[in-house]
Amino acid sequence: MNKFKADVASAESFDADKRCVEIIDYLKEKASQVVYTLTKRIAKEKAIKLMEEVGIPEARMRYRQYPFEFSGGMRQRIVIAIALSANPDILICDEPTTALDVTIQAQILELINRLKREHNLSIIFITHDLGVVANMADRIAVMYAGKIVEYGTAEEVFYNPQHPYTWALLSSMPDLDTNEKLDAIPGTPPNMIYPPVGDAFAERNKYAMEIDFEMQPPMYEVSPTHYAATWLLHPNAPKVEIPKIITERIRRMKERGGNHGE
Repeated sequence: MNKFKADVASAESFDADKRCVEIIDYLKEKASQVVYTLTKRIAKEKAIKLMEEVGIPEARMRYRQYPFEFSGGMRQRIVIAIALSANPDILICDEPTTALDVTIQAQILELINRLKREHNLSIIFITHDLGVVANMADRIAVMYAGKIVEYGTAEEVFYNPQHPYTWALLSSMPDLDTNEKLDAIPGTPPNMIYPPVGDAFAERNKYAMEIDFEMQPPMYEVSPTHYAATWLLHPNAPKVEIPKIITERIRRMKERGGNHGE
């Protein structure tokens, strides 16, 4: 590529059409050297092996089937197999259990955990389902309006939440022992085309102070592994207790033995 860089840098010698064709031909040649190292037979066998690894029954027979011939859970397994084909170090799962029933959801989560162990993968799990987060995550980053507002280990975020948005999420999550009315989060998310001044959660935050509408809060350290972006952690902020519905839930989780997903 160095021979192209020199020409591109010189406006006098740069013929756009000709050089673009040369660059495209060069990239096609290099890409083909990578792609064609796998013959069709080897690629097919690898695909079948990956299908078997993610739990597709009769993979060799189903190899030539179309997506509409698979169930939602099977299609999700195929997508995971495609991701694994590149031998990644990090697997990004964006809402992998959406629109699946709870039985299939549990199977997909079990599969992801197994692949994590067997392939020594790091998993970035993107979801709105706190029950899934509780059973999957070692560390949690809570995001609001495109920014991380709280970060910590799973135990810290579930047992010692500090940001009002995290409180609101936990308060709105049902469990089998919830007797109280669940707290809905008031309002709507901000329009990020015209982002609000100050803390983006301020309009929906019943603990918001005047400064929340004027300045974005910095990340305050709760512990060496736990941080939250809320003015409530400022030394001069009024003391606000964690909502009772959350303290009761934390108590129940600890009584069960610490599984925050139950």
